[in-house]
Amino acid sequence: MLLERCTWQEVEDYLEESKGILLPVGSTEQHGPNGLIGTDAICAELVARGVGEATGAIVAPTLNFGMAQHHMAFRGTMTLRPQTLLAVLVDLLNSLAQHGFERCLVINGHGGNMATIMAAFSELHAAASLHVENRTSRLRCRMRNWWGSPAVAELQRELFGDRDGSHATASEISLAQYACPESIKQVTMSPPLAPPSSGFTDAADFRRRYPDGRIGSDPSLADPAHGERLYDAAVAALSEDYRKFLAEP
Repeated sequence: MLLERCTWQEVEDYLEESKGILLPVGSTEQHGPNGLIGTDAICAELVARGVGEATGAIVAPTLNFGMAQHHMAFRGTMTLRPQTLLAVLVDLLNSLAQHGFERCLVINGHGGNMATIMAAFSELHAAASLHVENRTSRLRCRMRNWWGSPAVAELQRELFGDRDGSHATASEISLAQYACPESIKQVTMSPPLAPPSSGFTDAADFRRRYPDGRIGSDPSLADPAHGERLYDAAVAALSEDYRKFLAEP
């Protein structure tokens, strides 16, 4: 059930039965030589929709932009400042709270968003604690990365061993290929396995350390069939997590 394809009356009826909602959050950033710029948003949305179908949850529109300043030396990246992303998330969550939603599971597709998402939750709870915005007092939020479950981690090891890496990973490229088979890119990468993470600061530093955008990964191993398996594992794990979240007092 997609929020953007509902009428307001349908949302009102839904809230009579459930107070939960899924919010996919991604990013618009480079993902190496064969990865789509929209990979993080594509993956988060795909998994969120799968969880929505499995649980009957309503799925909010995907937030396609995130904290991607460190990728700005690569053409096509679009970023928000951390303070901007924080403000956007707080406004969106406050909107949901005002309508009566009481559980929001944020399904995240970009590691760089994590700190800001958690800070947004803290802002909401602080406002409720200080009685600034009482409407937030019943809203509870939780963040889960689509790749974060033990089942997905085990599958990543099975499929890619130690070559998955930490950016432009074979896992995320596979999942995006499963979602968008018409957009699969065939690219020769040299070296096949990118240099491991050595830290970075700003965009210029990132580009200097990781010239083709990858960190420790070999995304030539990506395959849409692998993506389907990752999708199934992620949806199963997050569906269980969401049901437990709804049942909490």
